[in-house]
Amino acid sequence: MKKIEAVIRPFKLDEVKEALVEEGVRGLTISEVRGYGRQKGHTETYRGSEYRIEFIPKIKIEIVVEDKQVEKVVDAILKTAKTGQVGDGKIFIFNVSEVIRIRTDESGKEAL
Repeated sequence: MKKIEAVIRPFKLDEVKEALVEEGVRGLTISEVRGYGRQKGHTETYRGSEYRIEFIPKIKIEIVVEDKQVEKVVDAILKTAKTGQVGDGKIFIFNVSEVIRIRTDESGKEAL
């Protein structure tokens, strides 16, 4: 099993979620996060005053899938989250040694 974490632009969340459901993803977790990469923040003007936003709002999606689903899930995220601009985000893939469903004590792929 693999855990896929994708950090994407907030306005892309619905589009990415729909693509993941089409690929058979049964569950996911999202978090509102803030950070920066190559963007290094930006300057905005509010009521005549300029101020610097150093951490850009993003959405982090966490999904655990079977190994055979990884390529399709990653492709779905890439196709739907990409705008072609700096700041589109990143995808991280981790090995998962075990998953246990608390309610039923099921483990492994049955717990997904």
